Amino acid sequence: MNRKFRYILTPLLLVTALSAFAPSKDKFTPAEMQQISIETPGLFAASDAFTVDFTGVSKSDFSFPLPVGKATPSAGNSELEISTKEGDAVKAMFDGVVRLSRNIPAFGNVIVLRHANGLETVYGENAQNMVKVGQEVKAGQTVAIVGGRNGRSYCRFAIMVNGRRINPETILDIRRHSFKKQLLLIEKRGARIEVNTRSGEKAKTGRSLDPDRESDPFLQSVTFKLNLEEIEQEHWAYPLPGSHVISPYGGKRHHGGVDIKTKPNDKILAAFDGVVTRACAYFGYGNCIVIRHAYGFETLYSHQSRNFVKVGQRVKAGQVIGLTGRTGRATTEHLHFETHFRGRRFNPAVLFDHIGKKLQAVTLTLSKSGMVSSKRN
Repeated sequence: MNRKFRYILTPLLLVTALSAFAPSKDKFTPAEMQQISIETPGLFAASDAFTVDFTGVSKSDFSFPLPVGKATPSAGNSELEISTKEGDAVKAMFDGVVRLSRNIPAFGNVIVLRHANGLETVYGENAQNMVKVGQEVKAGQTVAIVGGRNGRSYCRFAIMVNGRRINPETILDIRRHSFKKQLLLIEKRGARIEVNTRSGEKAKTGRSLDPDRESDPFLQSVTFKLNLEEIEQEHWAYPLPGSHVISPYGGKRHHGGVDIKTKPNDKILAAFDGVVTRACAYFGYGNCIVIRHAYGFETLYSHQSRNFVKVGQRVKAGQVIGLTGRTGRATTEHLHFETHFRGRRFNPAVLFDHIGKKLQAVTLTLSKSGMVSSKRN
């Protein structure tokens, strides 16, 4: 057997392979039972790639999570929101073992199932979880009662490989509530995961700074490592493309951010996915916007001539949120840009290469106390 394709999993191998990727309760670590996004131990221990063969999977081996629900892609195509009626039953997609079953504020009552094929499935916003950690479940078994938020009934569904979300539509035909009969090649390339279908379609997976997509890493640990190269390109944007720095962070002025300039009324972009927590005139900042991101990050944008977003609004990376101006204490039209972590300012150059207008190739060590340090990859 070709070592690179060691994990060729067909329906006949699901039972024998179960012990490789879906351990019993006493073999899950505390972190695995607490965190949604976490690496699967041993998944890539023998090789940097494996295949999953869906060509021979029968209907009895698969269930759509809400068979009568309407599925809509969300969170940058990393999730499905499957809407249905109140009290509907949420079904397990494949046979598997419950790795996590608990309440996480950003996901409500959530379940993560680890499957023998190397995938994990996530079922969130449940009114009630019906299974416990370590429990073996069958495809189509009820694992939860549908819940939702803001008066809407829906399941928040995701598919993961090694803690990284992949586009569910790579595997699912969401209109027909069926899976695509195909062979998947799943490869680990450094910190990234790539999924290729037989037809060559590719779906890269990685992190974002979306507070609704990423779980809190500090529930079980006081430090967390974040490789900025894992953040997918669609989930970050340099806030003022084409700009140049006119005043750096720190220095004798103890400048709390970086001033970057292009032209008056130029478009300012949200640096990452997030939720707007401030959008108003704010002392010397003038027209100011603050966006909350995952893990405790915030970004601040100020001196705008106009703000285009409101408090509570969810924004995507690259979305235009305002126009450059000189409101507040400013002598020229520019953007004052700040980065905060857990309430502490830090140099935006830790995140962004201001010359290349891209994320730094570094891994950050984040502390629950609010400290940020970086190391070149």
